[in-house]
Amino acid sequence: MAYTDFTLADLEVKFGLTTQIKPLFPATQPIAPSENLERALQRAEKLRLRTEKAKSEWVVVPVLNELLDRNGDFFTVYSGESLNADSEKGLNGDGWPAPADRLPCDFLLAKETGSIDISFPIIQIVEAKKNDTDIGIPQCAAQLIGATFFNNRKGVVLQKLFGCVTPGREWVFMCLEDSVLTLDTRTYYLIEIAEVIAVFQHIMDYYKRVLP
Repeated sequence: MAYTDFTLADLEVKFGLTTQIKPLFPATQPIAPSENLERALQRAEKLRLRTEKAKSEWVVVPVLNELLDRNGDFFTVYSGESLNADSEKGLNGDGWPAPADRLPCDFLLAKETGSIDISFPIIQIVEAKKNDTDIGIPQCAAQLIGATFFNNRKGVVLQKLFGCVTPGREWVFMCLEDSVLTLDTRTYYLIEIAEVIAVFQHIMDYYKRVLP
């Protein structure tokens, strides 16, 4: 079993996960994108982005670059990495090479510690398959549970872990706290890029407060 195999019902039975829907970021204020990001997204708008890989390269990566620019060396980004937290519990990636429909093009944001290996994950970003965010939500939830196991094994206990599912033009955020997965009531759209940046920055500011 792997992260992509789980359903929310599986996670409820196996890990006691409960799910709720409520506003996660009601007080965030929009943050204007840089000229570089605006140009990148305008260029992407003109392209025929038909695959997850294309959307990843032309939409998601520019947004993450914007976040990196705004936060210096606070975090780093891993792409296509398998987070093998507990294989006996199914909390592992598909490995490489992966099946054709499970290519590891998701992103993992972790605290920058200068280590070559993944330090400890704080945000999981899952690329929605077939442009359907609902398909990506169980995978993202499973990866958040896996990140909790991974972090705890390293002696890092984080009260909250955040996740995001996106096909590029829509962004759905979630938060795992204890065994409760909270899905944001709001779906953000790429045309609201200032709002998307604000949410990511809100998350980063939270970790800057709670992490050493």
